[in-house]
Amino acid sequence: MSDAQMLDHDDILERAAAWKESGDDVALATVVSTWGSSPRPVGSRLAIRGDGQFIGSVSGGCIEGAVVSEALGAMEDGKTRVLDFGVTDEMAWEVGLACGGEISIFVERLD
Repeated sequence: MSDAQMLDHDDILERAAAWKESGDDVALATVVSTWGSSPRPVGSRLAIRGDGQFIGSVSGGCIEGAVVSEALGAMEDGKTRVLDFGVTDEMAWEVGLACGGEISIFVERLD
């Protein structure tokens, strides 16, 4: 398990708040639903700073990179996003969903 996955929700929110208080743009991504296999449960969070630094985890693999990219977009335009990812069992390991499944992630800019 990585350091990012061992952080609890309070650590992630505290870091996001500290970044915001320092004047940084910040977005928060939260797993809102899963179906089938998912490496992170509902409620898992990822805080993203405007320079692309992040803390926490919502999935890993390619999904996390896509979430960071969308979070940077949310910081620019202020629009929330719901990102849906799903894969077949054959593609599951390549994108970070252990045995297939689906995951939905809510992304919002912190104001």
